[in-house]
Amino acid sequence: MNLLITGAWQQAKDYITAIEQMGHEVVFMQQEKDTLPCDYEWVDGIIGNGIFLSHSIEKFTNLRYVQLTSAGFDRIPMEYIQVHRIEIHNARGIYSVPIAEFVISGVLQLYKQAVYFARNQKLHKWEKHRGLQELFEKKVCIIGCGSVGDECAKRFAAFGCHVVGVNPHPKDSGHYQKIIGLDEINAILPQMDILVLTLPLTEQTRRFMNAERLLLLNADALLVNVARGAVVETEALIQILPQIGGAVLDVFEEEPLEEDSPLWDMENVIITPHNSFVGEHSMNRLSEVILRNIRKYGEVS
Repeated sequence: MNLLITGAWQQAKDYITAIEQMGHEVVFMQQEKDTLPCDYEWVDGIIGNGIFLSHSIEKFTNLRYVQLTSAGFDRIPMEYIQVHRIEIHNARGIYSVPIAEFVISGVLQLYKQAVYFARNQKLHKWEKHRGLQELFEKKVCIIGCGSVGDECAKRFAAFGCHVVGVNPHPKDSGHYQKIIGLDEINAILPQMDILVLTLPLTEQTRRFMNAERLLLLNADALLVNVARGAVVETEALIQILPQIGGAVLDVFEEEPLEEDSPLWDMENVIITPHNSFVGEHSMNRLSEVILRNIRKYGEVS
């Protein structure tokens, strides 16, 4: 297989020789927006992330294999992939652990008033805060019961929370007290203390948390978004945030987040730059999955 590998796989250069020893030809390009270092027709397989945002997939006339370094398929022309029977793999499960840890960390920072104490530490100010909250007994709703949602559910359950899952296709799982369908979400939102968004971005889920649903959140509720920014209606969220407990936001409809966005200055909001997936073991997990899939492809072919 003629493989085009991009810098989206950070450890790629460490494994090119091993891939070549499997019998594959490899060409590497660091930036996916750059001019291809080979002819489009040469490429049989691609290991990358958003390359089709800059290079039309139709140009790769011999493409038959795609390995993504991300878990989501929202940047990929999936209809074309399916019609042309191109084998595709994502990075499902690779980033689930660090993202789940990030979710717990963000909620605890808000519950334990981390910003307040950090500010006072800089001022050398000794002042107690009597408004700290516990995770224990909180009602948590996780929308999107894939690998990230499952890892979040396990950790919230360990803190003694009551965890409900919401999924397009309800399933049996020991990580949740129950899992309901997306069409049932409105009935439970007012009861939830913490709402975690881990669902993929599709036409069905785009702006899933719209103004109507955000208004259903109770006054103490926290919203955590580690899915895609577009699953939340941003302007509606900005309007509702002063009326709820707060939000932990790692993803946004427009990235980078605009410098003049009011979200930056909200006391009850934690903002991070699409960073929740980072962990010291993530790249090794990704490389193992990429190599395993290439080997399997060779065995099938």
